[in-house]
Amino acid sequence: MITTAIFPGRYVQGAGAIAHSLAEEILRLGSKALVLEDPVVNQKLGEKLDGALKGKIDYQVEIFNSECSDEEIERISALAKSYGAEVIVGVGGGKTLDTAKATGASLKRPVVIVPTLASTDAPCSSLVVIYTPQGQFKRYLMIPRNPDVVLVDSAVIAEAPVRFLLSGIGDALATWFEAEDCRIKLAGNMTGRPGPMTAFGLARLCFDTLLKYGVQAKNACEQQKVTPALEHVIEANTLLSGLGFESGGLAAAHAIHNGLTVLPQTHRYWHGEKVTFGTLAMLMLTDRDPELINTVYRFCLDLGLPTTLADIGLENVSDAELLKAAEASCQPGETMHNEPYEVTPASVLAAMRAADAEGRRLKALR
Repeated sequence: MITTAIFPGRYVQGAGAIAHSLAEEILRLGSKALVLEDPVVNQKLGEKLDGALKGKIDYQVEIFNSECSDEEIERISALAKSYGAEVIVGVGGGKTLDTAKATGASLKRPVVIVPTLASTDAPCSSLVVIYTPQGQFKRYLMIPRNPDVVLVDSAVIAEAPVRFLLSGIGDALATWFEAEDCRIKLAGNMTGRPGPMTAFGLARLCFDTLLKYGVQAKNACEQQKVTPALEHVIEANTLLSGLGFESGGLAAAHAIHNGLTVLPQTHRYWHGEKVTFGTLAMLMLTDRDPELINTVYRFCLDLGLPTTLADIGLENVSDAELLKAAEASCQPGETMHNEPYEVTPASVLAAMRAADAEGRRLKALR
C-alpha cells in the first residue's frame, strides 16, 4: 500500500511574526512580490505590512475583490505577470488566501500565506474553493503543491473577534474523528491515497491540544492577549488540523456540514459552527464511547460551541427538511463514504436527532 502526506513548505507562528519574519520569508523565495490584501486587512493592517516590507523587498499591493472566482484569479494573475512578481503573498481570510494560492499555481510562482484569522484549517492546504463572481460555490481546485510559507502573527489573531477562533476550534474538533475513520477504512485523503501514521498522530495531537487549552485560549482571545494557551490553539486550528484533514482524510462530520448547507436557515452560521454539530452527529452515528461523547459535549458547552440544532438555526426543523440534509450528506462523492461501514440518509437523520437531544439534555442540566 502506498501512503501519501502533503505539507506546507514552512510554518512560522508567533506574536509579531509579520514585523519580525515576513520580509525574511519572502526573500528566501524571491525579491519582488505581489501582495494581495482583502479590504479590511488593508484598512487595519496596511501600515503594519508596509512597515514590515518597505525598504526590504520590492512589492506591489493589490486589493482583493471579495470573491475567489476564476475571473479574480485571472485578474490577479495578469497583474502579477505584468509586474514581474516572483512571489505571490496573500494576507487575509480564506477567499483572499485561496486566490493567492490559485494565482501562484497559475503562474508557477511560490506562495506565502498570511492568515489574519484562526477560523479554519485552510491556510496550509492545497485545496482552493472557487466561487462565481456572485459568491455561489462553483468547484474545488486542487493546486499542485501546498503554500511555500504559512506565517501566522498571533497578535493579529488575538485582535479578531473570539467567534473566529471558536469557529476554527469547531472545525478542528472534527479532525481526529474523521482521520481515525479514514485510517480504519484505509480511505483516501485529499491526495486520493491513504495517509501515513504521521497524519493520524498529528490529528490526535490536534484533538488533545484543543481539549487541554481550548478554554484558556478563548479567555485570552476575549482579552485580545497572546498567551501560551492561545498559541497552542492557533497552531491546532491552523497547522495540526490542516495537516490532519488533508493528509488524514475527511469523513462524516464534514459531509453532514455539507448536507446542512442545503437548508437556508443555516447560512448565517459559520463553517466551523456547522462542523461542530456535524461532529456531534458523527459521534452518534459511529457509536463512539459514551464517556468520549460526554467529554466532547462538555467541551463544546464550556466554549459556547453549537450542541443543538437550534444553535445552527434549525430549532423547529422538520424530519422532512433534515432528511434533505441527510440525503445531501450521503450523495456520491461525499466524504461520508470514507466511513468504515455503510451509512444511509435514515441513519444520518437519526444521528442528528440524537445529537440534538443530547445537547438539549445537557444544556438543561447547566
